[in-house]
Amino acid sequence: MSSTVDHCRIKKRGQLKGRSVQPAALTQILELLGDAPRRRDLLIEHLHRIQDSQGHIPANLLTALAGEMRLSVAEVYEVASFYHHFDLTREGQTAPPALTVRVCDSISCALAGAEQLIRQLTSALGDDIRVQRVPCVGRCQEAPVAVVGKNPVHHADLKNVQARVKAGAISPPLPEYLDYTRYRASGGYRLLTRIDSGTLPVEGEEVDAPEHVLGILENAGLRGLGGAGFPAGRKWRILRDQQAPRLMAVNIDEGEPGTFKDRHFLELDPHRFLEGMLIAARVVGIDAIYIYLRDEYAAIREMLSRELAALRFTPPCPLPTIHLRRGAGAYICGEESAMIESIEGKRGMPRLRPPYVAEVGLFGRPTLEHNMETLYWVRDLLERGAAWFTDQGRNGRQGVRAFSVSGRVRKSGVHLAPAGITLRELIDEYCGGMAEGHELYAYLPGGASGGILPASLADEPLDFDMLQPHGCFIGSAAVIVLSRHDRARDVALNAMRFFDHESCGQCTPCRVGCAKAVELMSRPEWDRQLMEELAQVMSDASICGLGQAAPNPMLSVLRYFPNELES
Repeated sequence: MSSTVDHCRIKKRGQLKGRSVQPAALTQILELLGDAPRRRDLLIEHLHRIQDSQGHIPANLLTALAGEMRLSVAEVYEVASFYHHFDLTREGQTAPPALTVRVCDSISCALAGAEQLIRQLTSALGDDIRVQRVPCVGRCQEAPVAVVGKNPVHHADLKNVQARVKAGAISPPLPEYLDYTRYRASGGYRLLTRIDSGTLPVEGEEVDAPEHVLGILENAGLRGLGGAGFPAGRKWRILRDQQAPRLMAVNIDEGEPGTFKDRHFLELDPHRFLEGMLIAARVVGIDAIYIYLRDEYAAIREMLSRELAALRFTPPCPLPTIHLRRGAGAYICGEESAMIESIEGKRGMPRLRPPYVAEVGLFGRPTLEHNMETLYWVRDLLERGAAWFTDQGRNGRQGVRAFSVSGRVRKSGVHLAPAGITLRELIDEYCGGMAEGHELYAYLPGGASGGILPASLADEPLDFDMLQPHGCFIGSAAVIVLSRHDRARDVALNAMRFFDHESCGQCTPCRVGCAKAVELMSRPEWDRQLMEELAQVMSDASICGLGQAAPNPMLSVLRYFPNELES
């Protein structure tokens, strides 16, 4: 018995389970965290501090962080290992190279030659620089894209990537945006201050501000622009009826391959979004706001930090508490409940519903969840009126849409166009036509998950609810254009590999289904019956939209491109 006692560590009451904390590691953690709170919801923020300072997360610092936050090592490890941007190293394991070059291999970049670029960089840069293939980095209009450290290289090739590597690890430059001072000088936040007073002057009379705002949103038919399309005015009314305190979570984690509209608007006019966000908070009665920004947008994170500081320093009116939270490379966190889990410092795994986040959301409170672009249009709608918005539609539709267009067109980028415009009209009127030497073959109307349509359906209106009869949807309006140089089956396989990589693994239909679909789609001949059965199970039984929508590109190939089923 005494021998057993001698060789066992007797754990004192209150001592955390797991490895012992090294004093030197704890000293490092204390220096990194400073006076930052040790709350559980800040775990991912603190993991970023370690990753940023060390270039990876050593096991001894992870253990020390767990001890400092009064969490088990297993709890911290399961969170850190969930996110792609955290490099965990075991004791005795060699740390990764000091510099990493990440090359996007998602659809638009693959069309532009990403595979060749990855091979060239792997051969040319040597062992002291790591080359990683990564999913979409939100810059599809400038494909192919490489990210050297935190610096994006547009239209990347071996020469300009090597030049960026040689320049060293500097912070990415901030975009040329409209800052707080200039935004206020141009009339910004006046609408917010009027709404904050409780009444608005309308046709010579003072009317109830919240009801007036809600009425305009409802008359305009503004819908959520992150992909789901839920009516914004109805969402605000639902939240107003929930018990206080109420919270808001803003989704700027646009990870859908082909999507970059949120970044585009933030780089131009961030306060237009912030004012819309604060108007929503005032109308709904929000106590605190959490902005969730994808980690790939390093320059925007720095810019928003500066502008939020300026807003707090001289606020136009009393403000709710605003938190800026940093994603860590997980596409699934674009799903509203997975984002909420991530903000709470957990793995970004979707919740089962009901209850819905409007009832039980962030920290168990009723939560108004919105995509950034939806809030961006609030000020324009309220100042110009519902008719300004609804009169812009085409082909029987109403409103304006921001289309992220990439692929085989002359002019890729974000194009503001009438809702209901057709792909052919969009290409001819806004994109300068097809790229030289390319003829329209097919297109993805809603990013990787929205399906693939043939050129014969290029005259269908692009808007909510219009493409479902064809097995597709518009989602966040990420349009990727394919030409006769491309094969739809190759694009569908690229999309499925993305979903396989990004599945959170919580539910079997998605976790196993995506992997099985990749295997089936990689075969020379496609098994239609087996693929359709697999797609049905994934669609019916997956917990969230990732697994439910992942089969769409595969099904599109089976439906519209039967000539490609044999390679």
